[in-house]
Amino acid sequence: MLRLRAQVFNDIRQFFSARAVLEVETPLLSYSSITDPQLDFFTTDYCLPPLQHTLFLQTSPEFAMKRLLAAGSGSIYQICKAFRNGEAGRFHNPEFTLLEWYRVGFKLPQLMDEIAELLGVLFNGHRALNPTQRFSYQEIFRSYTGLNPLEFSYQDYCAYAQNNHKPEAVSICGYDHALWLDFIFSHNVQPQLGKNAVCMVYGYPACQSSLARINEYNSQITDRVEVFINGIELGNGYYELTDPKEQCRRFDEEIAIRQIRKRPASVKGKHLIAALEAGLPECSGIAIGLDRLLMLLANSASIDDVLNFPIQRA
Repeated sequence: MLRLRAQVFNDIRQFFSARAVLEVETPLLSYSSITDPQLDFFTTDYCLPPLQHTLFLQTSPEFAMKRLLAAGSGSIYQICKAFRNGEAGRFHNPEFTLLEWYRVGFKLPQLMDEIAELLGVLFNGHRALNPTQRFSYQEIFRSYTGLNPLEFSYQDYCAYAQNNHKPEAVSICGYDHALWLDFIFSHNVQPQLGKNAVCMVYGYPACQSSLARINEYNSQITDRVEVFINGIELGNGYYELTDPKEQCRRFDEEIAIRQIRKRPASVKGKHLIAALEAGLPECSGIAIGLDRLLMLLANSASIDDVLNFPIQRA
């Protein structure tokens, strides 16, 4: 497994080197955190007498990488550790490895093409994949559930939950459209995606994409893509939002939701907002979980099988 991990990292570096994409490094500790209501983070105290500051372990290098993009780095990638609190299980470890990259000048279809190319390279010699699949979120959600994900009907969603033996969804999701979509998608759609194939689902409902721009032709969706193989989510990418006022509004909205749900308080990324104000170039980017990718390459049943030191033995 050590050799497989090293080989995958080497293949990734060769792939991006051939495309003149620069490898970078950004801090794991930051003064700001994510605001996503679905995620929790780790904090630590930074003691610099007479002051003490709270720092956050990053759930993704996204904010710092966008600051590099705004500073003129050009297209960049990074292989790094990321951290998410409260996440452990078959597909989760609180400390994990991400590949994240941003391509200046790319819109979402170009990024999706490159995702397919990279995964083709990484799976070559390990297993033969079926042709890459691409579906709009609305198309795939409706085909498996019969529901329209772009129009929230509390009655229809409750009836669907009852008919599919998931009555707990009503109390979990309430009147929150985004929570309903996450619940139904993860239980009834995602397991069907990417049977021995790379499956990319794009055009997510606008209520689910805090860092993606609204689609220019349909304000109900954002330019976001998620990548699946054998029902396992590998990556989440965006045609990146560049409007600082809109990004600030979304951060404030998410912070308010976190407060309502009594989640740990987060600190808005003021440096990211400043970078957007300075001018983030038109770009698309994605983060891919490399531990989950290694699970698929090694035909492993659990993420613990591909980690040198899973959290139980850390």
